[in-house]
Amino acid sequence: MFRNSVRSFGVLIAMISLLVSCGSKKTASSKASDDGLTTRERYLYAQSDQILEDFKDRNQGGVNSYTVDYIGTYKDIAIRKMEEYNIPASITLAQGILESGNGLSELTRKANNHFGIKCHSGWKGKKVYHDDDRRNECFRKYPTAEGSFNDHSKFLTTRGRYEFLFDLRPDDYKAWAKGLKKAGYATDRKYPRKLISFIENFELYKYDEMVLDDRSYRRYAQSEQIKDKGKRFENDSRRVTQESQDDAQESRDVAQQSRRVAYRTDGLTYTVDKGDTLYSIARKHDLTVEELKQLNKLNSNNLSIGQELIVSE
Repeated sequence: MFRNSVRSFGVLIAMISLLVSCGSKKTASSKASDDGLTTRERYLYAQSDQILEDFKDRNQGGVNSYTVDYIGTYKDIAIRKMEEYNIPASITLAQGILESGNGLSELTRKANNHFGIKCHSGWKGKKVYHDDDRRNECFRKYPTAEGSFNDHSKFLTTRGRYEFLFDLRPDDYKAWAKGLKKAGYATDRKYPRKLISFIENFELYKYDEMVLDDRSYRRYAQSEQIKDKGKRFENDSRRVTQESQDDAQESRDVAQQSRRVAYRTDGLTYTVDKGDTLYSIARKHDLTVEELKQLNKLNSNNLSIGQELIVSE
């Protein structure tokens, strides 16, 4: 579709200064936080990160780092498109890599157009003009990279010439690559071979397998349910413990109040409170200090808070 996509690799070195801004696109994965993610999304993003990290560990310095960066930036968008439209994530990524020159082509930089999609009739969005098969051709312009990925999915699912692709298995990337050429997506006769090369060299097929692996996802979802139940049980236990502690404290407070005027077999008692003296207690109960000391067999005037004194026989 976009002949200049092949030539774009020749200008990569001149565009190294763009790598910093390209790296900032990582927000396109919309993975900054787990907040608001479904269990399914959390599983897919975690697994796709692991796939990419494993690939990096096994291929350090042996592959095009620009391509690896592109995959890391846009893999989760491609995975979401596979979930929504049943287009293999490997195909979406391979086309994006090829058509956009790892996101560094002039068209991609000017218009966020990652798939070389031209205006065609009926396009009502913004446009940009760029030399391709002919000079000054009209291409679609998008406000964001994800807008380009969305439009690519809709382009394939709403045009009749691509309808047969969706009869193919979503993990048959070779058939999809050949089918895109057959449907006229690109004029380059080597287009399928190039897509397949990217998919196999960078193991993009693993993202398709991950999306289709229902058994692994079910195990993950079950483990998450167990974790959630454990957290709820822990929170409930904490709440019950706190309530028990509050009840116990309330019981102690009531008991302390009760002790202030408690009857025992040897008479009425009084619990010493802060600020009490023998004199003040004796006056409250119509006793002299000596009588109070005799009732309690006290040898001194010293009192302690909480001490029980007999105030009546």
